Order: sequence, then structure tokens, then C-alpha cells
Amino acid sequence: MNKARRKSLLFIVTALFLMLSACSNNQEEKKKDGDNEHENEMTEEKADMKHGDMNHSGSGKVPEGLKEASSPKYEVGSQAVLKADHMEGMKEAESTISGAYETVVYTVTYEPTTGGEKVEDHKWVVHEELKDVGDEPYKSGDEVILNADHMKGMKGARATIDSAEETIVYMVDYTPTSGGKEVKNHKWVTESELSPVE
Repeated sequence: MNKARRKSLLFIVTALFLMLSACSNNQEEKKKDGDNEHENEMTEEKADMKHGDMNHSGSGKVPEGLKEASSPKYEVGSQAVLKADHMEGMKEAESTISGAYETVVYTVTYEPTTGGEKVEDHKWVVHEELKDVGDEPYKSGDEVILNADHMKGMKGARATIDSAEETIVYMVDYTPTSGGKEVKNHKWVTESELSPVE
């Protein structure tokens, strides 16, 4: 093979190598961008599960058998400041009591029927929002079926009781401190999660 041919062959091989290398880098960049996009979507999805899937406003309809409280600390129509932070913009918001009920309230851990990550220590589910309940309250560790639909994938889910407390629960209307529309008939807030308006 003469010198000129060898030179042109070397040039072609080098050019091909550079082209392939550039293509490979482009693929890597695209993959990285795709991965980042996917991660962002996943993060947004998780945030949605935490806040966005919660039914911010309710109809005001309560489960069958739930008894109105005879002498609640906060009467229906009165004002209270929320100490709970179940959702963004809830803590420190001024609220109006729209219902007060005597019941057993539970924190629960459950696997959503729609799939996705296990929801741990969800506050709150009342005794009357559990399937096939009797008069006896459940205790920590008991397994139940949820009838509540506060969040997507909650109704019909199998859950474990994390804690149980006999108390008065409230349904409240409030405007989030983070802005946005008024939340009507939010279920539920316990007496310890409220404080008087000063």
C-alpha cells in the first residue's frame, strides 16, 4: 500500500471514529436529560400523592352513625386557628368550625388500591369510616378496610391501625395561608390541633 493511500485510509478511520464518538455523547446527553425528566415527574407525582390527591373540600356529608358532639370546646360556627399541617397552607390558618363529632379517631398505614407507595401514619380516619365496624374501637396493630375516600386509592384499601384515640373531631372551613381557594368541610381535625383565635 503506497503512502498516499495509507494517509487517506487513516484520515477516513479517524473521521469515522470522531463521528461515532460524537453520536455516543449525544445519546448519553439525551439519556441523562430523559432520566432527569423522569426523576422530575416522579418527584412531582410523589408531591401530588402527598397533597394533590387529598380531597381539599368535602360535601359536608358525614359517615352513617357518627354522633354530633354534645358540648364541644369549639362550637359549630365558631372560629379557631389550625395547628395541624396535614396539607400545605393549613398550619396557622384561621378556620370556621362546620361540624363537631364524638368518635374514635385513628392514624392508619395503608397500600393505595391504585398502586404506588405505602401511605404511612395518615391522619385521620374516624371509626365510622371503616368497613363493617362494630361498637368496639380498634387498637394499634389491628387490620381494617377503609371506607374513607380522603385521598385517591384510599377507599377499599387494607390498612393497619397505628393509633387510636377517643376524642372530638371537627370538620372545618379555611383559606390556606399559601393562597388559593377556600377549603370547605375538611375532614378531620382533632381538638388538640385547634387553638382559640386571639
